[in-house]
Amino acid sequence: MSETDARAKKPVSAALAGPYGHPFHPLLVTMPIGAWVASVVFDIGSHVADDAAALELGARWLLAIGVLGALAAACVGFLDFILIPRGTMAHRIGLAHLGLNLLVTAGFAASFAWRLGDTNSTPAGPMVLSFACLALLGVSGALGGHLAYHYGVRVADDAVQASGFETTDRGAAAHRLKTDAKGS
Repeated sequence: MSETDARAKKPVSAALAGPYGHPFHPLLVTMPIGAWVASVVFDIGSHVADDAAALELGARWLLAIGVLGALAAACVGFLDFILIPRGTMAHRIGLAHLGLNLLVTAGFAASFAWRLGDTNSTPAGPMVLSFACLALLGVSGALGGHLAYHYGVRVADDAVQASGFETTDRGAAAHRLKTDAKGS
């Protein structure tokens, strides 16, 4: 692994992006994803339930919570993205992941804004927009998973990972030496 490739595994700032091998971005994305999935479930429920007002209000607030959470996750994710060497497949996939997430966040924000004017019921338009955004979010999540699991962006390097499978006490000591030498 070249020094340029290894750069994508180390944080710009451990305090902001998470320490070596433990990025904050994957942790932070769970909040907007959960909020947006729940908002779609609430939307579906609001068209099935007898008293839909609480579900419609809940869906609206979940959209807003998801957008705010996505902005926080995007800031940290961008810190990971800027370390990926340009001109690589990982960089192109990172750009697609970033672009789709911006589109998804804007779509959910538009769905939230669209609902503000109509407090009686959730019209079909914002619901369709939310369903489409959720589908795009699935594609973007697969790309993000590919960055982490296939290319190892912000994942510990192979030597550190391999040390976890050594069965001797000497292997544990070697792991400590490797991670101490890397400054983590």
